[in-house]
Amino acid sequence: MQGFDPKFSDFPDYIIGITKEIWEDRGIATLHQYYGDEIVVRSPASVVIGNQNVIGATMATLAEFPDRELLGEDVIWSGTPEEGMLSSHRIISTATHARDGMYGTATGRKLQYRILADCHAINNQINDEWLIRDQGAIVRQMGWEPRAYAADLIAREGGPEKCVQPLTPANDVAGPYKGRGNDNEWGARYAGILTRIMGADMATIERDYDRAVQTEYPGGVTGHGWGAVDQFWMGLRAAFPGAAFRIEHQIGRDDPNMCPRAAIRWSLHGKHTGWGAFGVPTGAEVYILGISHAEFGEVIGGQVSLRREFTLFDETSVWKQMLLQGAAQ
Repeated sequence: MQGFDPKFSDFPDYIIGITKEIWEDRGIATLHQYYGDEIVVRSPASVVIGNQNVIGATMATLAEFPDRELLGEDVIWSGTPEEGMLSSHRIISTATHARDGMYGTATGRKLQYRILADCHAINNQINDEWLIRDQGAIVRQMGWEPRAYAADLIAREGGPEKCVQPLTPANDVAGPYKGRGNDNEWGARYAGILTRIMGADMATIERDYDRAVQTEYPGGVTGHGWGAVDQFWMGLRAAFPGAAFRIEHQIGRDDPNMCPRAAIRWSLHGKHTGWGAFGVPTGAEVYILGISHAEFGEVIGGQVSLRREFTLFDETSVWKQMLLQGAAQ
């Protein structure tokens, strides 16, 4: 890989390798090498600018969760080393909430949750990132409900005027990466499926998903079959029926010894006007950043169907946006 440390055999090896080096091997100082000075890291909870702030946030997380592990499940990527590459990295993290911190008083709970992160890298350095942790799964394992956690966080951060503002188009910051992914057929296929679902064509679920599909959704919820898919996507869309759905980034991969895969970064932006996954309609304007991974395979009869789906967005940041507008008290 031109421009990258030769110890990494390929781009997935680079992404998985530096993640372990930074977090588990305590190589926090290597962030000076692996992250750009002016990196933009967007999560649903905030926008962090600059490597020094990333280092501070990393140390705070490790202080609260000192035994944290990050187990890389997959890296779905696009681009070239010469022009820059975009990874969509899926992780299972385990950690013990051993110290007081952002999540409040230490509970001693052992946690397991997923993370999806899109990172742009060139010349051995990441300079743009979109990061989603399954905050719903994290706080539920600590004994919170996402809305109650969001309300408590607002108070601990100093109230509505002083608290950290969730990501919205108004406070997003443009980074150096301007790409939209690749034109591989599997990315296009998955983008089409999600676009049809968000357009209320729920019949696409039985057409395009395997009857025994396995799903992994926010809150650490594992499901099987068409009903799990319908319940999740219907509940989300029903809560924001007029919101604008947008495909932000699209990757497809067809690699040796692996099933065809796709990674989609998407957004949903509009008002909470419907009964769905977030209860009583509040009228609040909400921005949701989501990342979804899909795995495809051939089933009986030669039909190629979506066999496994992984989707994350941050439930606590949705509630925080509604609470800050005084609509979900």
